[in-house]
Amino acid sequence: MNLKPGMFVAELDRPWLKTPFALQGFVVRDTEEILYVSDYVDHVYVDAEYKGRRQNLELAVKPTAIRPKKRLRLRDEFERTKLSFASATETLDKVFDSLRKGHSQDIDAVKEAVNPLIQGVFRNQEAVAALVRLKQCGDYRYHHGVSMAVWAAILGRHIGLHRDELEKLAVGCAMCDVGMTQLPPELLDQAENLTDKQRRIIRAHPLMGADLAAKSKNVDIEIISIIENHHERMDGSGYPRGIEGASIPLLARIAGLVDTYDAMITARPYASARTSHEATQELLDCKGTQFQESLVEQFVQAIGLFPTGTLVELNTAEVAIVVSQSSTRRLKPEIVIVLDGDKARLHAPRLIDLANQRIAAEGERWIAKELPHGSFGINSEEYFI
Repeated sequence: MNLKPGMFVAELDRPWLKTPFALQGFVVRDTEEILYVSDYVDHVYVDAEYKGRRQNLELAVKPTAIRPKKRLRLRDEFERTKLSFASATETLDKVFDSLRKGHSQDIDAVKEAVNPLIQGVFRNQEAVAALVRLKQCGDYRYHHGVSMAVWAAILGRHIGLHRDELEKLAVGCAMCDVGMTQLPPELLDQAENLTDKQRRIIRAHPLMGADLAAKSKNVDIEIISIIENHHERMDGSGYPRGIEGASIPLLARIAGLVDTYDAMITARPYASARTSHEATQELLDCKGTQFQESLVEQFVQAIGLFPTGTLVELNTAEVAIVVSQSSTRRLKPEIVIVLDGDKARLHAPRLIDLANQRIAAEGERWIAKELPHGSFGINSEEYFI
């Protein structure tokens, strides 16, 4: 196998579902990953034009590979983030309610609410991401906005945005759906059988939101731009104006990406939640069309193929929770096994680092698939508190 770091593996010599690889198509980063690939396949098919396409991207984004010098303990950060998330959601509820009633609102309140979450991303990104994935609180419009702020901060930090840009990005994402407060309540939970008139009304919410934000105190133009353009798409298929490519500001492109991701992994009145794998696969299917290719790739890199808090089933039929990421072995995170192969709950959950595991009698363990949140009655949050 003449695979080299940086090559894009487009096809395998066997079905993807018969391998532990979560994504259909990926870049190998180092020799260790090449050895891992060779454990499961004899031949791979490389897309030789992939590197060229990336180099020619007009809007390339490069990661800065920032890593925290000292990570706070996962459990401590998880508890702190729970309080910050609840506080931010409550603040957003009050701000939206005030704007809905026609009152002017100081955006500094939203800045103060999202800043602890941004700080949490810098202290321990995995804990913050886990909390957002496991959230179950309040009105979707409010906790969706706070979740968007977190995902955007994670991606923004990963690609090297400055701290002030991260704050504007997070605030803009938190406020993205403020225009929804101007819509008829009966439209908010309706997704099917919309009339053309209803669809036009809903698609006007970014402009309504931008107008509301512009009337607020201490609002940056970048925040208004995020609200106005977060539903625009790179290929011009978005709304409200159908702009495309470089016409869409970078922060709005990020907002559109994380908006779509969080909506897919969150249960709503008209749609069940998808797994993170399903959501990232759909984003990958849309890269280079609806979403900027390099942003999608960096987002997947930032959150991991199996994000912290994900419930997974192993090749041994055991069920586990992902509790930590490996920066070099993306397919082999640290996990806690909570159910045995017969799906019986373990009295003492087992912590295993898949990247550095001692091979047991039953052989090497790997992740076979991601499971929906709450499968087998497992409350993943219990293992973070």
